[in-house]
Amino acid sequence: MSLPSPVTLVPLAGVPLIAAGDDLGAVLAAALEQSGVDMADGDVLGLAQKIVSKAEGRLVPLSEVTASARAIELGKACDKDPRLVELILSEADEVMRVRKGVLLVRHRLGLVLANAGIDQSNVDHAGGPVALLLPLDPDATCQRLRAALAERTGRTVAVVIIDSLGRAWRGGTVGTAIGVAGLPALLDLRGRLDLYGRRLETSELGLGDEVAAAASLVMGQAAEGTPAVLVRGLKLPEAAGSAADLVRPRALDLFP
Repeated sequence: MSLPSPVTLVPLAGVPLIAAGDDLGAVLAAALEQSGVDMADGDVLGLAQKIVSKAEGRLVPLSEVTASARAIELGKACDKDPRLVELILSEADEVMRVRKGVLLVRHRLGLVLANAGIDQSNVDHAGGPVALLLPLDPDATCQRLRAALAERTGRTVAVVIIDSLGRAWRGGTVGTAIGVAGLPALLDLRGRLDLYGRRLETSELGLGDEVAAAASLVMGQAAEGTPAVLVRGLKLPEAAGSAADLVRPRALDLFP
C-alpha cells in the first residue's frame, strides 16, 4: 500500500479589490506571477464567491430596490430590511423557513441557503447599504476561467468557486463548492473495494466540497484578503463535473 501524495494549499498574493467588469483571468494570472507560482497540470484554483460576484456586477444598492408587499411582510417576520428580503425572494425558488434574522430558501441554483446566499460583509457601504448576490451561473464562470487560465498558462487546471454554507443539524459554516469545472464534484466510489475486499455500495464523495473546505481554511472569513488559493497534489480522476452534481434531487431530500 502506497501513501497518498501530500496536498499543498498556496494563498495567492496581490489580488486587488475587485470591481464590476474586472477580468478575473488577468487578475489571477498576475497573482500567480506575483506569488511566484507556475501552474501545473492538475492544479485546482479555489476562488472566493465574493470576487466572482463583484466582477460580474452582482452588487446591488438597496436604494435601487422596491420592496413588494410580501417582502415587507416577511421582513417583519424575520426582522430584516424588506428591500434585502426582496432581493432574497428574487433569487429564491421557494421560501422554506422563516426565523428571526434568517430566511431559509431554495436558491434558483438548487442550493438550500440562508438568505439566498446574499451577503453584506466585505463590501463597501460608504454610499449606502448594498447587498452582494451569488454569481448568475457559477459552473459556467468556472468553465470560462478555466479556459482563460489555460490560454494564459498553457496548463489544464480545475476551478472551484467557494462560498460558506451552513448544514442541517450542524453548527457553523463550511467552505462549499457552488461552481466547479475540471474535476468531478461528486465522485462515485461505489464498486471499489475496501481494506477487507468488500465492495462499497453507497459511497459517493463530495470532492468539490472537500476541496472547497480545504481552500477555505486558508482564505479565512473576515479581513484576511486572500480570495484565491492554489491547491496542488490532488490526483484528480479524468472526469468532468459541475457543482450542480452536488445538489441532491428534491425527491431524495431528507430535509425538506
